[in-house]
Amino acid sequence: MDGSNKEIHLTIKTGTVVQVLFIVVLCFLFYYIRDLVMVVLASVIIASSMEPFTVWFSKRHVSRLPAVILIYLLLTGIIFGIFYFFLPPLLNDTSNFLASAPKYLDSVAIWDPLQKDSLTQSKVAVLSLSENITQSRQAVSGFSSGQSLSEVVSNVRTAISSVSQGFIEALSLVFGGILSSILIVVLSFYLAVQEDGVGAFLNFVTPARHEKYIIGLWKRVQHKIGLWMQGQLVLALVVGLLVYLVLAIFGPALHVGNPLVLAFLAAALETIPLFGPILASIPAVTASYTEGSLATATVVILIYLVIHQLENNLIYPLVVKKIVGVPPILVILALIIGFKLAGFLGLVLSVPLATTLMEYLNDLQKSKQVAG
Repeated sequence: MDGSNKEIHLTIKTGTVVQVLFIVVLCFLFYYIRDLVMVVLASVIIASSMEPFTVWFSKRHVSRLPAVILIYLLLTGIIFGIFYFFLPPLLNDTSNFLASAPKYLDSVAIWDPLQKDSLTQSKVAVLSLSENITQSRQAVSGFSSGQSLSEVVSNVRTAISSVSQGFIEALSLVFGGILSSILIVVLSFYLAVQEDGVGAFLNFVTPARHEKYIIGLWKRVQHKIGLWMQGQLVLALVVGLLVYLVLAIFGPALHVGNPLVLAFLAAALETIPLFGPILASIPAVTASYTEGSLATATVVILIYLVIHQLENNLIYPLVVKKIVGVPPILVILALIIGFKLAGFLGLVLSVPLATTLMEYLNDLQKSKQVAG
């Protein structure tokens, strides 16, 4: 009975209360300026990814500022070159693919896990997007079809008015708005131009007693992410080229069109380990089964399996052999969570942040083993 009447006294120091309040306020502040935080993190990652190239130029006696400017100019030239050479056929293939997509949706409706209303909404969205892209394609083709300037301008205005409502929203979702894109370019350029700009930034925002560890942690993460990104880019280029060549040659016989779109899709989905090639093959297999037969669809599946086996047994060991410490399951979970939380910027930041967390947890485990 006496034991049940014992009084318990809790002593909470003022410093503890202040620390808790400070953490709560800091969390609210980070939530309020989360868009700016995402922009800064993206800029840090982009600037870090440029570091190997600036080091390569510095070894050839090119100073940092001209090297960074040259890298930006090369990237801009590559992007404009891709759009100049690939935009008209890409728009054409995309328009054709989206125009036939509702028919593919009908063919797979028997096993589709979505509700009927969701499937209907998807078909309506696909048809609307197809019409918008068709109008954009007509506007682009007008520049090379001998139309007068007034006719081209009229086509462009028509395309913009029809596409603006859907695509402006899409661009805002993907890139976070024009201002965010400009800020990312400017901040990443500034950090890349500065000698050890990312390290100086981390010195500025990190408490003094943690500076050495944080910078060392970031250097390790930067090295792993740099290798991972280089490997993924090479894999995407090789796999996309293989898919395009195979479908351009054998696609008509297998009732699979739009090889350029399917190649871009295969290259983009290479960033998703394990499941990326499977997802990339679904449109081609569906198109072949709908337009052809089960036999042609089976051949398409075999083609993608052969490309996947070449990737796993030949390309991947040669390209990504040095990449360690980034498990595929970590990449998959990071990409899903990043896209769910922050869209396109979340995809950009997900793998670096997940790798940083993994390195930190490994350090904690090592410190526990040493202490034990």
